Amino acid sequence: MKKLYHLKSCSTCARVIKDLELPEDVMLQDIKSKPITEQQIDELAQRAGGYEALFSKRAKLYKEKGLKDQQLSEVDFKTYLLEHYTFLSRPVLVYNDQIFVGNSSKTVAAAKAFIHADE
Repeated sequence: MKKLYHLKSCSTCARVIKDLELPEDVMLQDIKSKPITEQQIDELAQRAGGYEALFSKRAKLYKEKGLKDQQLSEVDFKTYLLEHYTFLSRPVLVYNDQIFVGNSSKTVAAAKAFIHADE
């Protein structure tokens, strides 16, 4: 599978997509216009090592809901990820058997190296 979950209106996601120089066979899913499904989030969590690994603690709603002051379980992380797209650490790239979560320079560099390793 080659798929990138992103937010079309996010300038950071747009920059990362440009930086990655994605091959044409990578499917893009705008998580606002086509919300992520429970099956998709389960598959991503399995690849990433849990729901918390996909969760953005920088999301505005994270602070607004007071979640930083709570002990959240994996079930809680999954619930919030399905509740609102802003909780997903973006972008999330699944490329063959690898997953890359977030937009840190280290993650983007690793994803780009993996994608273009065969060239």
